[in-house]
Amino acid sequence: MLRDGVRRYRLVFDSLDVGSLLANTLLIAAATAVGQLVVCLLAAYAFAAWEFRGKGLFFLLFVATRLAPFQVTMVSNYLVLSNLGLLNTLAGVIVPNLCSALAVLLLRQHMQAFSRELLDAARIDGRGSWSTLWTVVVPNLRPVLASLSILLFITAWNDYLWPALVLPRANSVVQLGIRGFMGAEGDAWGAIMAASGLACLPIFSIYLVMQRQVVDAFVRSGLR
Repeated sequence: MLRDGVRRYRLVFDSLDVGSLLANTLLIAAATAVGQLVVCLLAAYAFAAWEFRGKGLFFLLFVATRLAPFQVTMVSNYLVLSNLGLLNTLAGVIVPNLCSALAVLLLRQHMQAFSRELLDAARIDGRGSWSTLWTVVVPNLRPVLASLSILLFITAWNDYLWPALVLPRANSVVQLGIRGFMGAEGDAWGAIMAASGLACLPIFSIYLVMQRQVVDAFVRSGLR
């Protein structure tokens, strides 16, 4: 049995450039997660701390975009990337996913739990909105940002359909590499499971490193 397992892993490494696949997928997932955190953090702060006309309506419309399935925007996004010359590039996978309505909603809810006196004290101290966000709000959101970053990273890591459309090369990301073991003549399930196990290792490692922040986020979410 051990010999069969070794043979399956050897088949995976002989058939695929595992290092390149993992590096590309890691780059896409990390860039997507970081980009979404920055964009969604700014949007959530605007909805939570600023007052402007139509704020409630704009937020409702923004969150409602999550109800639109991916298939609705898939063709338009593809055409935009084609016009920008980003097809068959890693940037083409990252750019359309730089905002998440779910992340904005979660961050806004946590920011609204902030003490208004704390934000007012920062303004009285002479801090602007930008300085207040990065020196007061963000340090208090570290557990939430850590848990959210894991969620965004896993979502980007497991994405298959969009990379399959933008990156036609079989050996570009892990998901497309695993798909290569499935064919009309039959599926190599042993190699598929071995490759899937390798694909899970980075996610497992990240969770081990950040599990304390994740637990803190769940604990703090119940303290108001």
